[in-house]
Amino acid sequence: MKGLPLAATLLLASFATAQTFPTKPIRIVTGGAGGVLDFSARVIAQELTASMGQQVIVENRPTGVMSGEIVSRASPDGYTLILTGSTLWVIPLLQKVIFDPLRDFAPVTQTVTTPNVAIVHPGVAAKSIRELIAVAKTKPGELNYGTSGVGTANHLAAELFNLMAGVNIVRVNYKSPGAALNEVIAGQLQLMFATAPTVAPLIKSGRLRALAVTSLKPSALVPDLPSIADSGLPGYEMVTINGLLAPARTPAALINKLHAEVVRAMNKAEIKERLFASGVEVVGSTPAELAATIKADSAKIAKLIGDAGMRGEQ
Repeated sequence: MKGLPLAATLLLASFATAQTFPTKPIRIVTGGAGGVLDFSARVIAQELTASMGQQVIVENRPTGVMSGEIVSRASPDGYTLILTGSTLWVIPLLQKVIFDPLRDFAPVTQTVTTPNVAIVHPGVAAKSIRELIAVAKTKPGELNYGTSGVGTANHLAAELFNLMAGVNIVRVNYKSPGAALNEVIAGQLQLMFATAPTVAPLIKSGRLRALAVTSLKPSALVPDLPSIADSGLPGYEMVTINGLLAPARTPAALINKLHAEVVRAMNKAEIKERLFASGVEVVGSTPAELAATIKADSAKIAKLIGDAGMRGEQ
């Protein structure tokens, strides 16, 4: 490489590294054991272990903040990755963290996406989103919805609904989504935005009534339901975005290799089916597309947090 410009030398070195990568185990840092992130990470890790010839290990951490801290400070060598949901860029909007979600990570691919389902107790006199809005407007402050923390998917979906519909459905917070859901089943709460796999059996049994999904268009995960956007609130959308990212400054050649391997794995029919059965839809975006998605989603949620007056200590 003698005589080559520095930029060309570094580029050639990067490609050479990518050709032999990986030469040791890779770890994927993600959320707590047992959740959708954990399941997706393990499915992907199993496939990458087989295709890349090195063990890919899933490392669970109890919070998205902790996962973000670990990976943002890791060496940018492709051996430490994070599989995360929107928490990575939502929490910094609500509290101080040591990382910048837009600056300190290199997107690899959006792995999956999933909407929530707007569900009500059968005692609520609404069988559609339009009817729910009408009920809420005639009873301002009398309907309640459940959440499991500030900035969670169920919280953001409900607050966006309140703002766009011009209604006042009052938030009641619980320690977990399951606790909130139990209160809807019991009729103590009237409404909640919940994940499709969690509520599907309850909807089928008649213990809950599903009104619509939070994706912009109907979702294959719940094919019989319209979207909220198509049911009286044009433009409404609030979905969970999951993505794989590396530390910032990870060489582009390594990002491209990881992207190719992960997308190839997720596009296998059996992998798509396993992930779909867990309540998510495979995306497999480019790194640039994920970067743009995170930037747009972060800006949208920042505006929502401001408009709704959310605070991290709520």
